[in-house]
Amino acid sequence: MSSVFRHLKQALAQGLLRNVDYYFAQHVHALDGTDNANLALLAALTSASLGEGNVCLDLAAIAGSPLKGPEDDADIVVVDALDELLQALQRSAMVGKPGEQAPLIVDANNRLYLGRYWWYEKKVAETLRQRAQPVADEVQDLQRLGASLKRLFPLKPGRIDWQMVAAAITALRRFSVISGGPGTGKTHTVTAILALLIEQNDGGKGLNIALAAPTGKAAARLSESIRKAKPAIHCAENIRQRIPEEATTIHRLIGIRPGRSQARHHADNSLPVDVLVVDEASMIDLPMMAALLDAVPPNARIIMLGDKDQLASVEAGSVFADISGGDAVSRFSGELLEQLRELTGQDLQLQQASAGFSDCVVQLQTSYRFGDDSGIGGLARAINEGDASSTMALLYDDDVVDVKAIEPSENELAGYIDSQVIPLYAACFASATVHQAISRFNDFRLLCALRKTSTGVEQVNALIEARLRRKGLIDSYKTHYAGRPILITRNDHGLGLFNGDTGILWPDPDANGELRAWFVMPDKTTRRVSPARLPEHETAYAMTIHKSQGSEFDRVLIMLPYESSPVLTRELLYTGVTRARRSVEIWAAQHFITQCVHNKVERASGLADHIYE
Repeated sequence: MSSVFRHLKQALAQGLLRNVDYYFAQHVHALDGTDNANLALLAALTSASLGEGNVCLDLAAIAGSPLKGPEDDADIVVVDALDELLQALQRSAMVGKPGEQAPLIVDANNRLYLGRYWWYEKKVAETLRQRAQPVADEVQDLQRLGASLKRLFPLKPGRIDWQMVAAAITALRRFSVISGGPGTGKTHTVTAILALLIEQNDGGKGLNIALAAPTGKAAARLSESIRKAKPAIHCAENIRQRIPEEATTIHRLIGIRPGRSQARHHADNSLPVDVLVVDEASMIDLPMMAALLDAVPPNARIIMLGDKDQLASVEAGSVFADISGGDAVSRFSGELLEQLRELTGQDLQLQQASAGFSDCVVQLQTSYRFGDDSGIGGLARAINEGDASSTMALLYDDDVVDVKAIEPSENELAGYIDSQVIPLYAACFASATVHQAISRFNDFRLLCALRKTSTGVEQVNALIEARLRRKGLIDSYKTHYAGRPILITRNDHGLGLFNGDTGILWPDPDANGELRAWFVMPDKTTRRVSPARLPEHETAYAMTIHKSQGSEFDRVLIMLPYESSPVLTRELLYTGVTRARRSVEIWAAQHFITQCVHNKVERASGLADHIYE
């Protein structure tokens, strides 16, 4: 076996590779049948890169660079120059060109993919480009469309109404992207858009509309938001009644089945929908996006909502950010701008782009939740802009009452938990009813950056439970106890519980006070489940920022680690801050907050190139 595997074993021992990365390299090397050291090395690094959220390995970025271990000053191996890497790949039967079937694919931009991920990316890019074509020829009465737009979105003098622009684009395209930060009115906008489409479709008879989101929690919030938005929509009552309220998870919508490689719905058995709204789209990874697009019939409209600046999916890809055009603001072709001026009555003096995918993407730019004087809104903007000095100024300004930084030492954590956190949870335990307990619990959330540090989810949850036991609020000897908040970590379709759902254990008065897990469902009803029947779950006094996506709380406490970590990024901090409605505190040393603001996630992918080329 090639000597490269000694280096790979060393990288494995130092945590630079996973077992799956090492054994994939071994497998590809064996199938190749030659002593191609660079092939084995690049196979391992491509697999490892996928595990870090990248869709591919950027060969130019690693060429000539040392592969260093965290515990060893010496280089494990120095990667060869780019020409040598490409030559090694070209002479292997294990590496194909774009469009070929092979374990590895290298493209013209020197990006190396696992074969199936190249095909996922190709499928998503091609499908989006096809769906991005105008459908204006199907809009029979542009004057009627314009009148509906102006009624549903009353003009606000002096500024562009981006919500109206988003609605117009959705009417003119089969695929549209509506991106915006917290409080920019994404769900209000899409509710009005659904009224618009129903009106344009003769009252919506036979118009099948589906609502979906990546997690059960996000689906519940989408349902709740649309339910709240409907009464304020300027439309006839019969139109309002046809706007659906019940959202589901993407897994359930397309029929993801454990142990099956293909969903129940796909190109040959497409979903019976004419319009699909997908919320929290930033959480969708590349394989899931490929499966979702495959399941939607070609003539259906897809409307994707999300915040391109939030954390990307846990798995590979940053699909929503890629399709949103990265840092670019809304730019449209001259032809579309002329249509928009005619339909909306607005003077849209915008930078023009060539006709293409950018005509499908709208960035909502006005926050109705956070005004100009909002500390949370200002903090979110400063983080997004990578402005560390403004971020720190806001956090340490005593006149800004809704944001604050706490610079801790490790031995102060227990005292802080005792003084600031335990009283909040004590109020939950003192609740008269389960509904009151759930409401109080959802007013506050402690969010951690990591799982396994002294300020990580596991340690903080254990610390909170220990302090609660010490104060006699929970039983020292029971895993399940009244008032225990839980987070579901594995989907259970039979019970209708999904990864990310939160509930609370509480006595059931209809079952002689026996303990049940209570969950608030999208329709506001509660579901009761015996603790013995629960799918995999964990205690949730604290949760990771990743798991908090799709949720909002009145007050948020963010805990960053005491040591540097690659997860400390702008997107992580922004996502945590924007979970808060009224106040946010950040428990962290100043230099780690600064590190977050400066570190922007850059995931290797070719999707944006393929869509916007």
